[in-house]
Amino acid sequence: MPPMVSGQQSPTPESPVPESADTTAQAQKPLDKLFEALKREPNAEKARNIAHQIIAEMNDSGSPTVNLLMQWSADAIKKKNNAAALDFLDRVTLIDPDYAEGWNRRATLHYAMGDSRKSMADIAEVLKREPRHFGALAGMAAILTEAGDDQLALKAWERYLDVYPADKDAQEAVDKLSEKIAGSRT
Repeated sequence: MPPMVSGQQSPTPESPVPESADTTAQAQKPLDKLFEALKREPNAEKARNIAHQIIAEMNDSGSPTVNLLMQWSADAIKKKNNAAALDFLDRVTLIDPDYAEGWNRRATLHYAMGDSRKSMADIAEVLKREPRHFGALAGMAAILTEAGDDQLALKAWERYLDVYPADKDAQEAVDKLSEKIAGSRT
């Protein structure tokens, strides 16, 4: 298991994280419908299109200020100015702590900077706000796999497939990890 941030515990795939009580029902309705459609769609290409719609919906914070900070962070990341990107994302999480995508972008940046511990802490924040965030679940699975925790990585991928069952890459990851775990038991 990756190291923990003091006072914080990384989410584990077997412990479901409740949705934030602060999430408004109005904001969730389009996402709820999209996530339901994603879960029901057996066709990989159609599911990918639904996943792109979900990502687009989650990217819009509803705040011009937060959206601008997110754009600035993306520009800074492209320019490999990680310090500036991190500063912008820190501000996003302070201005709108319920905005899951701010935490997710920061988790991705921490991971890219080689800090899996901080990435997992941010993934925990994402999943508190949106437990169906398949990008965060995939990130968690990747970090757990790199850490050699195949059992928890498998559980993370299984949670991912509960949300996005038509993802062929995730299905392959589950198959490979299952075979690896089964092979290590013999």
